[in-house]
Amino acid sequence: MQIRTRGIRTTVAALAAVAGVAAAAVPAAAATPDSDTPRFLEPADLPPHPSSPWYAGAVTAGQPDPLPTCVGDALPSTTTHREYWTEYDTNAQQLTVEGRSEQWAKDFAALLRKDLAGCAKKLMQQDPDITATQKYYGRLNVEEGADVYGIHTASAWGSSDIGLFSVGRDGATVTVVRWGRMGTFQHAQVADFKATTVTAVNKLY
Repeated sequence: MQIRTRGIRTTVAALAAVAGVAAAAVPAAAATPDSDTPRFLEPADLPPHPSSPWYAGAVTAGQPDPLPTCVGDALPSTTTHREYWTEYDTNAQQLTVEGRSEQWAKDFAALLRKDLAGCAKKLMQQDPDITATQKYYGRLNVEEGADVYGIHTASAWGSSDIGLFSVGRDGATVTVVRWGRMGTFQHAQVADFKATTVTAVNKLY
């Protein structure tokens, strides 16, 4: 299905929002990478799309707009993010936060995991027209660990979106990776997304 420019209907639309139009513009506050800052995923690191290459925006300082579903409320102003998109209805995002201490980062990662564990229930409370289900895909053995979640949403007007999320930590730095497309759990590229998550955490430093 070809991308069509469309507005965000509800908060849950961020699971499969088309990021191409927004990310194509050069952000006003692009971060300047150096050896002392975390590195971000490259397009080739994302789960392969059968019909399109991946594209990426600049690494950008600050919270993304709109905030991502499930984890957005917890993101501090010190968040750095990068948007990714394909020529079809598939998109991704990486969000990274450098904590003031390893204990702070550990607590922050735990908060994000809690938010993701309760996300489906929260989405349905926020919007009675949404049915949400989720799965926990386990913990990955990379640096201080990473956890992977899947969330499917279906709306009363017929939309069906699948999103994969991961939370990983390396020392005092926490990163979140989000991948989304139209579809169901059947369309979730879980194995590829786990590989992407391992790459993301290993790339932090």
